[in-house]
Amino acid sequence: MIEDNIGYTFSNKGLLERALTRKAYALEQKQEGIECEDQEIFRTLGDAVLKTILADILIQNGAKTRNEITNKKSKLETESHLSRVAQKLGIAPDIKLGKGEQKQGAIEVPLVLAEALEAIIGAIYYDGGFNAAKEVIKKWFDLKVF
Repeated sequence: MIEDNIGYTFSNKGLLERALTRKAYALEQKQEGIECEDQEIFRTLGDAVLKTILADILIQNGAKTRNEITNKKSKLETESHLSRVAQKLGIAPDIKLGKGEQKQGAIEVPLVLAEALEAIIGAIYYDGGFNAAKEVIKKWFDLKVF
């Protein structure tokens, strides 16, 4: 179960479902008359939440300058690093792809995994707030606060 993998149980399961829904899949559902929302807004929110939490943790861990925070944070939030975290969490099978994306093997594309991870962060923030998102991110990124 994906909630076990990510280490967070949603009060509102619909938020997680939306976070895992790619735009192409949602558009295909809408064409069939099925209401379906995609992950785009959660990706945007998740990106902002991730940046804030990483900066917060780095400061708590003793980062003293803007440059130090920026350099360390930029390494943690790269597409390749986010996709590795997503792979480690095993979220790929739960991502809802459009038919074309499925044929192209999009589930293997680091960008798809990174975007899904950001969307999940946004959904966790919506569901449980800043502290819930922070605790999950600390575990995912193996970050310790002294």
